[in-house]
Amino acid sequence: GRKISDPCHESATVSNIVSIIENLSVWVDQIPPVQQSSRYGNISYRTWHERLTENAESFMLQFLPEDLKPSTIEIVPYFTDSFGNSSRIDYGTGHETNFAAWLYCLARMGIIKEEDYQAVVARVFVKYLDLMRKLQLVYCLEPAGSHGVWGLDDYHFLPFIFGSSQLIDHKYMKPKSIHNEDILDNFSSEYMYLSCIGFIKKVKKGPFAEHSPLLDDISAVPNWKKVNSGMLKMYKAEVLEKVPIMQHFLFGWLIKW
Repeated sequence: GRKISDPCHESATVSNIVSIIENLSVWVDQIPPVQQSSRYGNISYRTWHERLTENAESFMLQFLPEDLKPSTIEIVPYFTDSFGNSSRIDYGTGHETNFAAWLYCLARMGIIKEEDYQAVVARVFVKYLDLMRKLQLVYCLEPAGSHGVWGLDDYHFLPFIFGSSQLIDHKYMKPKSIHNEDILDNFSSEYMYLSCIGFIKKVKKGPFAEHSPLLDDISAVPNWKKVNSGMLKMYKAEVLEKVPIMQHFLFGWLIKW
């Protein structure tokens, strides 16, 4: 497993995508939440999302070569649907899957190459996760299709897959290490799984076993390899094979159903 800060090949495309996400994060600072009576779903998010939609195509054109510029028609919707739904002001694993689909399209088109894969997770996806947490906190996005207390996490799934694979064969960090506050404090910035647990503990009140029973159960699994294979199976069953999530999905020439 590699740490997030480990050096990796960063192509111009990857750097470009990272700066686009940084740009989106700056917009959150420029569009503060309005005072409103409802705790969930701050309507300022719609302003942010509108700006995202207006600029999405020009963002893509920054790194698409001339011959692939017409493909914006297919990849822009995946991108704009990666950051939540502006009418419902919510976000969930279906939106996260759109982000993965967008990256997959770029790989199919040869814009992201095999040597970029480490950076796609350690630079691009990590940046995306930071932005999504910021959006969740600032605009109080509702969890889309949350399983409540029996789900893995209200908003995310992929960082648990990437994060558990990062920790396979780690010398001393075991699945039960998530209960060690020192480990969470010191290593969350390097390991995605730990950062997810740390974030949940920050935003949810009460005993971990009560608000996150599934993650608590998973912490008893003996090794990360088992955690990772279980997560992959669960993602397939809970996200990819769930019709409500997939019915929002567009399928074109890049992604076949």
